[in-house]
Amino acid sequence: MAKKRTNKYKKHIKKSPGSIIYTGKKSTKQLFIDAFDYGPDFINELELKSIEDTFNFKNSKSNSWININGLNHINEIEKIGKHYNLHPLVIADIANISQRPKIDIYDDYIFVILKMLYYDENENIKIEQISLVLGPNYILTFQEMEGDVFDNVRERLRIENGRIRTLGADYLLYALIDAIVDHYYIVSETMGNKIEDLEELLFNGNLQDDLSQQVLSLKKEVLKVRRTIFPIREIISRIEKNEHALINPNSIQYYRDIYDHAFQLSDAIEIYREMIWSLMDMYMTTISNKMNEVMKVLTIIATIFIPLTFIAGIYGMNFDNMPELHYKYSYFILWGVMILIFIGMIYYFKKKKWL
Repeated sequence: MAKKRTNKYKKHIKKSPGSIIYTGKKSTKQLFIDAFDYGPDFINELELKSIEDTFNFKNSKSNSWININGLNHINEIEKIGKHYNLHPLVIADIANISQRPKIDIYDDYIFVILKMLYYDENENIKIEQISLVLGPNYILTFQEMEGDVFDNVRERLRIENGRIRTLGADYLLYALIDAIVDHYYIVSETMGNKIEDLEELLFNGNLQDDLSQQVLSLKKEVLKVRRTIFPIREIISRIEKNEHALINPNSIQYYRDIYDHAFQLSDAIEIYREMIWSLMDMYMTTISNKMNEVMKVLTIIATIFIPLTFIAGIYGMNFDNMPELHYKYSYFILWGVMILIFIGMIYYFKKKKWL
């Protein structure tokens, strides 16, 4: 029985624009908030108990990174959104995890949506949406659950006098986006290895029962990654060209580095996409060749037995006036003729390289 498809946009039907609706799976996990408050010569790493504890960072003189885990807590997301003066549509986009990666630029903040990609222990690709808000001296990040790709950024924040500590929140935004894009390389490499493994199987003619399903699944993975990576260039291009007051001109060069990485990844994904189509063609060709081999063997067998059946048919007729039937050695002669015909046809087929 085919799996019933669900409409991920169904929750938005008949709702007014800006309605905050969490489109992910139902979850009872508690809201988890961690924060880094830092400057060139200090850092405070905090676990906050409530959403109200995040309000003090808005007007702080130091830089802050507030990470909110748990998009199912709609009321709490709405509270922090209102305190930081986020547009209702921005708050709605944070809760809607089916968003395409994008950037919205406002007068006093920049809103970015990206996708975190990773493989689980069974090598199934997982996609998690993360929303980032850049303010004058803070970064807000919203994600569905605990666990992300930012451990390296946290380690860099803990290093005294590191670049990330001495520069502003715009550099922290760069570091977070860069960590996400860098992790795409791991996904891309794993995907490339899976494609090469399938190529080797097909090239060796090792047609497993589920090989076609593996190729189809890999094709879907490539398309998912492609939809995730391609918008990155547009996002970085808008940051570079907008000349927003929140982005220090000295930081633009760092963002260009992300653009270069995204361009390289896009090229790699396009190559993988072409390889997948080649795999599908190779699979169909291999299946066709296997079938041709079977048909060739059956045709040769049938061709060999046609003259033998003809001879047996003639001498199987019930006529009295057949001189050969009464000859003493007729049976042995007939067998000799049939064996010679068989050997002669095998020799002919081998000479023509049909066998």
